[in-house]
Amino acid sequence: MQLQGEILHKGATKIPLTTGMAILDARQEGKGLPLALENGTHTAVLVGPADFAVTLDAGLPLSIEAGRASFSLPVPSAGSVRLALVVPGDHTNVRISLGLITSRSSEKGQTAIEATLVPGQPTNIWWTTRETATPVVPKEVRFLSDVKTLVSVSEADIRIAALADITVVQGEPSQFQIEVPAGFEITGATGASVESSEVESGVLTLKVTGPAQRSHEFLISMEKSISATRVDAPFLSFKDAQRETGEVLVEGAGTIELTATESGGLKRIDFKEMNPSLRSLAHSPIEAAFRYHKQPNEKPALALEWTRFPDSSVIAAVAERAVVTTLVTTEGRSLTEIRLTIKNQAQPFLKVALPAGASILSAEVAGEKVKPVEGPDGNRVPLLRAGFRPVDSYTVSFVFMHSGAPFAKKGGSDLALPKMDVPINLLQWEVFLPEQYKVKDFAGDALAANLLPAASLDVSGAEGAPNGMARGYSVSNFEVLSLLPGQLGGIVVDPTGAMVPNAQLTVTQIDTGAQRTVVTDNSGRWIVSNLSTGRVKIAVNAFGFKRLVSQIDYNGGGPVPFNFALSVGAASELVEVTAANGRLSGYSTVDLERLQRDVRKNPEKQQMAASSNVTNLQQRISGVLPVRVDVPRAGNSYNFVRPLVLDEETKVSFTYKSK
Repeated sequence: MQLQGEILHKGATKIPLTTGMAILDARQEGKGLPLALENGTHTAVLVGPADFAVTLDAGLPLSIEAGRASFSLPVPSAGSVRLALVVPGDHTNVRISLGLITSRSSEKGQTAIEATLVPGQPTNIWWTTRETATPVVPKEVRFLSDVKTLVSVSEADIRIAALADITVVQGEPSQFQIEVPAGFEITGATGASVESSEVESGVLTLKVTGPAQRSHEFLISMEKSISATRVDAPFLSFKDAQRETGEVLVEGAGTIELTATESGGLKRIDFKEMNPSLRSLAHSPIEAAFRYHKQPNEKPALALEWTRFPDSSVIAAVAERAVVTTLVTTEGRSLTEIRLTIKNQAQPFLKVALPAGASILSAEVAGEKVKPVEGPDGNRVPLLRAGFRPVDSYTVSFVFMHSGAPFAKKGGSDLALPKMDVPINLLQWEVFLPEQYKVKDFAGDALAANLLPAASLDVSGAEGAPNGMARGYSVSNFEVLSLLPGQLGGIVVDPTGAMVPNAQLTVTQIDTGAQRTVVTDNSGRWIVSNLSTGRVKIAVNAFGFKRLVSQIDYNGGGPVPFNFALSVGAASELVEVTAANGRLSGYSTVDLERLQRDVRKNPEKQQMAASSNVTNLQQRISGVLPVRVDVPRAGNSYNFVRPLVLDEETKVSFTYKSK
């Protein structure tokens, strides 16, 4: 290293020379020059004014790696710094950071460069050498292929999505080639190791980035326009593969009936056995699944033939249940309430084709009143209202009146429900007729409920239908409860002795304020546990019945059942009673057993007892509906059911005779 400069003032001056070097020798004008080390910086004392030139022999550590050498050069602070560097090797690639190479030459096995450096800033210098490797004879490439193919059939084209797994067992392949089936166009070829892809002369070439990699995965997609209803599915094949296996999954888009005929080494399997990655590519119904192992003398083949059906419109709304209550007067007029449990996607109105002489009096959507619309092709009841867009089932109800022929001493009559443009899964119809008429010979579209097994009616309200038309359980099913210490329980019945399911009971211990809530099961039973002896308040709520509140003295050591008989009425009405053990609202266990015997003797009387739906409609007539109708308060109910009603009327006819 040679440092040149000028001392401007007279006398001895301390000159900083360099930092971070191991100084081997220092000379000035051919004579040795003593140096001092202060805070890591080598300095020299020179006399001025005069020019000076100092030559330093220094050493630096050299870092050598595979094919690469480097060192860091501390550059002195000066006006300008130039570097001349000679490294072994022809055309050695020398790099400098924080500097600019101004010339480069190679001669006699050495590479020389000159560069300008940044004063006062350390510079990193490194170079690489080109080693001549001994040529290696390439091994023959051998690999195995497993192609999982998804065949998608649509109206206008057939699409292929192939997930190919390549396992290299020998050699280092840099590319793979696939013959493109005739008529197909490649729409995509991807993979983690794919560098590029190209199609030339009907051959798809996939070039990979890592030839030494032992496994590759490719996703290849292609499509072909079709107009026929029959096509042979293609099988992708890699050139020079040692073994070829695969799976084929066929899906059909739209309303299609597809037949797949396999041959060769193709074996049909359950689609659940297919590779999960291949199944995840399917977006339409799966029609068939196959597996194959190609053999030299047997190639798999798959012929697809299909029949396409026109698309049908999607049902916008469906009624899960329709509960209908009809009250008939002696004048022949009938008042009918239809309560629908609707599952609605996008239908704004319910089209109702009323019988001749009928008119809608009121309508409600989810408990809020709405105004029906009358049109030339029928009435329309709103299924939605402003700001109401439900995602679950909700209730839509309307009441209509029909003017019929007055009853004579004897004769026949018929009742009809309107056509509605939503499918109804189950229609339940309760007809309430005056008690002075004896009715028989029922006919029509609906079935009498007493002809069906009790389990098939499904009208107990246990599945979210509090407005059930009839009762699935009666007091004839009653069994005495057996209670353990600390338990309180019983059953809840209506005035006829029928069990009341889904009634809510709130049990409050007056001394401690502890509260428990329980709901009766399908048999009207209820039980709460972990109660202590003392005064207990019990409140019973059930749809269509008056609210009942009772206080009892409870003995936790020897509990006995407490049973309730509810009175028909609005839930806002309150009945308070004080009861002793085993008796509430006039019914004890002995009373219930007596009711059992009575019900067994009079099954027909219980079947004809009116439900709470009749009572509720009678109450609505008295002050809510905008018409005056004299509906009999005493009478008999006749229950009918009809499954799956599709935009058609439901009729019931009967004969009657005055008693």
